[in-house]
Amino acid sequence: MLEPNSLTSNFTTYLKEELGYQFHQNNGYSYFPEFSGFDTEYQSLYEGVGLRDISDSYLFDIIGNDAIDFLHRITTNDLKNLQKNESIKTVVTSEKGRILDSVNLINYKSKILIVGTPENSTKVKSWINKYVIMDDVKTLEKNPADTLLEILGPQADSFLTLICGEKIDGLDCNYLRDVILEDFHFSVMKLKDKNEKLRFWILCQSEQAINIIRYCIENKCVFNFNLIGHDAYETYRIEQGIPTAQELNDNFNPLEANLMNEISFTKGCYIGQEVIARLDSYDKVQKFLTGIEFENFEVPEDAISIFTSNEEKEIGIITSVTNSSALNKKIALAYIKKNYLNNNQELFAKSIVQNREYKVSVKNLPFRR
Repeated sequence: MLEPNSLTSNFTTYLKEELGYQFHQNNGYSYFPEFSGFDTEYQSLYEGVGLRDISDSYLFDIIGNDAIDFLHRITTNDLKNLQKNESIKTVVTSEKGRILDSVNLINYKSKILIVGTPENSTKVKSWINKYVIMDDVKTLEKNPADTLLEILGPQADSFLTLICGEKIDGLDCNYLRDVILEDFHFSVMKLKDKNEKLRFWILCQSEQAINIIRYCIENKCVFNFNLIGHDAYETYRIEQGIPTAQELNDNFNPLEANLMNEISFTKGCYIGQEVIARLDSYDKVQKFLTGIEFENFEVPEDAISIFTSNEEKEIGIITSVTNSSALNKKIALAYIKKNYLNNNQELFAKSIVQNREYKVSVKNLPFRR
């Protein structure tokens, strides 16, 4: 995934000019492909602790007295009891029950922070504005200096305890806490990903982000700490079955994307609710997000569709692909019709350009535990 560069601030300048990391741009998108090397960063994700700049995932703010009630009415989860400094995952859906985005809503100070998929930002903001009629609700652009960092990996909890000390002791999941560290301050939130692995988000200004990076590097001690670039995280994301824009869009619904934990079936009406409730009640979900493993590495970029062995019909579509050196396989995320999710099914990805077939098999997610 390429990330839109909304942060051309002091923090990005620091990473480029002071630390010397290469900044890539492509068709209006920008990203750091790597910092200390793919293998080193990848190892930190599975054995140590990594820090990512995910500022572009912080999409925009919502303010107004009716903000929570309004979002409760147009998204899938129950937000009525969302407390100050609390976060909740929910899905913005169309009238047809299709995904516009899966987002974190953070009730922070006097606003609601919307954290989601950068590629879906414009669509989600337009959708929200479309339904604001008489409500006291307004969407605001985020401050370009607002920075969102993510700390993840099996050593993340211990590392952050080393950095912040007792300031994060007893911090519950999905809650923010303000931290003052030496002469700079920021807010920390503990979360769990879809596989129940801990992550921490740090919300701060760009100048504070520079201080945090410096402090982490200077105090990493015995920890396997590294900054994480796009390339290593993309492989990790696919291995862990974590969806992003390729999987979270209006081609699919939340049930197909396995987002059951982001849906309330007791809250009453919201946009798309009737469709989603009917699909669930009558077991009408036709496909699900799953893993795909290729028999070999010789797979062209256009091998997107999945077919049965006799090519009678298309039964799936590949959304994200990567090479997994740990598994020594090319793997992918794909939506596959539920009748073909049996791991023993013989399936093929087909190249339209080369008119070739590539044998694949269905694998449960995550690929690596």
